[in-house]
Amino acid sequence: MGKKRSGGGLTGSQQAAKFLGVSVLSGVVLAGMAIPAAGALGLAAKGTVEGFDEIPANLKTPPLSQRTTILDAEGGLIATVYSRDRQVVPLTAISPYMQKAIVAIEDSRFYEHGAVDLKGILRAVNRNAQEGGAAQGASTLTQQYVKNVFVEEAGDDETKVREAQEKSLGRKIRELKYAIQVEEELGKKKILENYLNITYFGQQAYGIESAAQRYFSKPAKDLTLEESALLAGVVQSPSRYDPVNDAQEATKRRNIVLQRMADTKDVSQAEADAAKAKPVTLKVTRPKNGCITAVKGAGFFCDYVRNTFLNDAVFGKTREERAKVWNQGGLTVRTTLDPQSQDAANESIKDHVYQDDSVATAVTMVQPGTGRVLAMGQSKPYGFGKNETQINYSVDKRMGGSNFGFQVGSTFKPFIAAAALERGLPPTKVYPAPNKMDYPSGISRCDGSQYVNVKNESAENETEDEIGPYALRTAMEKSINTYFVEMISEIGLCPVSEMAAKLGVVPASGAKLSEGPSIALGSEEMSPLTMANAYATFANRGVYCTPVAIESITDAHNKALSVPKSKCDRAMSESTADTINTLLGGVIDSGTGERAGLTDRDSAGKTGTTDNRYNAWFVGYTPNISGAVWVGSGGAKKITMENIVIGGKPYQKVFGGGLPGPIWKDAVTGALDGREALRFVTVSIPEANVPSGGPRGNKPPTTTPSRPGNGKPGGDGKPGGRPGGQTAGATQGATGGATGGDPQRPFPGITIDPGAVIGGRGDDQ
Repeated sequence: MGKKRSGGGLTGSQQAAKFLGVSVLSGVVLAGMAIPAAGALGLAAKGTVEGFDEIPANLKTPPLSQRTTILDAEGGLIATVYSRDRQVVPLTAISPYMQKAIVAIEDSRFYEHGAVDLKGILRAVNRNAQEGGAAQGASTLTQQYVKNVFVEEAGDDETKVREAQEKSLGRKIRELKYAIQVEEELGKKKILENYLNITYFGQQAYGIESAAQRYFSKPAKDLTLEESALLAGVVQSPSRYDPVNDAQEATKRRNIVLQRMADTKDVSQAEADAAKAKPVTLKVTRPKNGCITAVKGAGFFCDYVRNTFLNDAVFGKTREERAKVWNQGGLTVRTTLDPQSQDAANESIKDHVYQDDSVATAVTMVQPGTGRVLAMGQSKPYGFGKNETQINYSVDKRMGGSNFGFQVGSTFKPFIAAAALERGLPPTKVYPAPNKMDYPSGISRCDGSQYVNVKNESAENETEDEIGPYALRTAMEKSINTYFVEMISEIGLCPVSEMAAKLGVVPASGAKLSEGPSIALGSEEMSPLTMANAYATFANRGVYCTPVAIESITDAHNKALSVPKSKCDRAMSESTADTINTLLGGVIDSGTGERAGLTDRDSAGKTGTTDNRYNAWFVGYTPNISGAVWVGSGGAKKITMENIVIGGKPYQKVFGGGLPGPIWKDAVTGALDGREALRFVTVSIPEANVPSGGPRGNKPPTTTPSRPGNGKPGGDGKPGGRPGGQTAGATQGATGGATGGDPQRPFPGITIDPGAVIGGRGDDQ
């Protein structure tokens, strides 16, 4: 009795011996060869049938992995990605020369025998017996197709690939049984079509269409006789007969194929001889795979699209399922990337920050009301070389971003103001806002606990003359740290946390937003996409929409797949959003963000500069676009942006309004060129009665121009701005813009010292 495997049943070699030893005599192989469509093979030996039946009955052919095409919003190509570069085509789209060449060299009796070739099998068995080795040769085109199915199914699993390719009698028998099934189900033409689409032709080209494009830069239907013979010859050993690396060997092999075609009467001897006389002439298209090939500097956006697919449950229950679909490919992914916006972002980046600078910048733009990501670029390109990176500075860690994101500085302050306004605080709210103060204890958190300042931590304004009291409008324009700490002290930390959550403001690391008063200074680390999308809520009059990058997807059969949709929910009242728009319009008109202001349309925004000037931000928006610009050190080494050259320009100190602001202005100007200039709905903010000096005994306001600060967290490094607190009776009116104010005096009633420097122009000092 035959030796059984530990799992039961005969080994592959024992199955082979049993099957071949008995079946050949009983006419089994002959039946499989001569009557491929017959359902019953007339097996005579019951024992042989039982042994053969231990092999599973059905060959499950996996769909062939193909290239995926990623397009922009207008249908332009962004990138081609694939695990295997393949384009499946019907037999009618393959040159008749190619069809004849592959049959002639791989299985010249393909149309005459059934699933197996009896002569070939007997020859292989005889050779195996003589040499004591593995079975060689004898594989029909159908059997080779079956083997390739197993290789395709193995994917990138090296162990499974080796098993699918092992030269053993057991594998031959498995191929034989499945080959019989395939012949019955598909027929010769479909087998040939499948074979030409699944086979590897070297140079990362799978299938004849990709091979024709790779070697000759033409479709498979246009292959000539000599080109077809060359590719047919490559199949036996893609490395040995690679025409790119060894033209001599490839030519010899091509000529063997041509002669075989003449011998089988597929071409005349004269045609074969004429083709042999021609030199191998290639027109190679190099492999272009992955986001590194993306055009318009959209490599990081391409990577964001891939990560969106892998992370969203709409594409599969588990990441493994989603990865399988992505790697299978054959998808056409139409995205939200706007070519004009992307070009504008790239041009602005190139003009302001160089690739080889010690610091980097990232620019992200989204569309308010839809969440559509319009542009995503950075100064360090997508790649593996010097001054290149695969880290997407614009997104969170789970989407391919940095481990933590970047401290956002004062760009967090509008979220605090929105939370306070939603709680009923008036936009004229005045706080003493001393130059420096300890963080107050006893501030309530969402879990019912209270923040207690056990470490005696303190907040300080950027410059020594920034001494309150201040009303909200001036505090926002001048980015007064202590004002917003006092605001948090009054409303509590929970309303701020809840507002941040409604705006999708979460740390880039994926951690929970900390609940401490330091968030007023922008101590939390966010990504530019998070900030741009949060500010888009203000532009959308209080309705937050989740970001989306994919517009539509069709599979290899042109079937539409479900894609993630933006979810829009009200985060604040229209009145609150309109008030924030008015306040942030003032930041651009005459505050720290003056250098970012647009001249031809309404705009608003906020600057941010962090501790030691490691990061500088500008986040701004118009009614129809919102963008975030970050500048800083993207690597592990933190770089203080003082006495530094960026983009060929020297900076004594980098401020949020001094470098990120102009980057934003140029990018948004280009993105909106020729597009409708929409208007904000603004509000009239009544006068705030702000005394000179407050209940905490602050020094009286000074008219001495401010000195540059020390880059404390949350400050904007402002060398100027209106001095001190406003005098009693100063007016805090609405912006000009939509309300028709005087462009020369955007804030009627406010008296500005003619000698004061307005806005974040620290780079000019």
